[in-house]
Amino acid sequence: MAVATLYSGSGWCRAKIPVPWSSRSRSCEIVKLLKCEITGKAESESKILKSVGVVAVGVSVLQFVSYVEPALSLPLQLHEPPNALSLPTWAVHVSSVAEWIIAMALVWQYGDKSGHQAWKGLSWGMVPLLGGAFCACTWHFFYNSESLEVLVALQAALTVIGNVTMCIAAYRIYKSSTQGSKNF
Repeated sequence: MAVATLYSGSGWCRAKIPVPWSSRSRSCEIVKLLKCEITGKAESESKILKSVGVVAVGVSVLQFVSYVEPALSLPLQLHEPPNALSLPTWAVHVSSVAEWIIAMALVWQYGDKSGHQAWKGLSWGMVPLLGGAFCACTWHFFYNSESLEVLVALQAALTVIGNVTMCIAAYRIYKSSTQGSKNF
């Protein structure tokens, strides 16, 4: 237990307050013993009250520090398993999904504005691949949990289905563009 000493601005009043500095201390209260020794001139009542107010603020700060100090000495530990994805890897995953969604929307808009409805089919063909991306992100979000390994199989199936639907959509775009060029 240390003793904090606070001097008033004039240096006439000194307050001694026992403060628990040890982090092992279980006491929740700081003993508020104020002892004012007035030497020389007599102080006015307002100066003494100001000193007591400063001491009370000091006691509050010291009490806060005594509670925070043990927490500051602990190292910051993250409780993530070793197979957790890093922040840059998450950035790649999330941005890839966002780019895929934007690409689907742009393909759909191109089909609307150009009048080539086959392009909308390409947008629909991209949906299973988006589902596979969501499966991958969900599995990684739960730290590649063995109980969710069904998502890996679902992602593989959606990837195969998505590749087939994209091929069909690309063939339909090819056919519609060759029919359009024959009309000219």
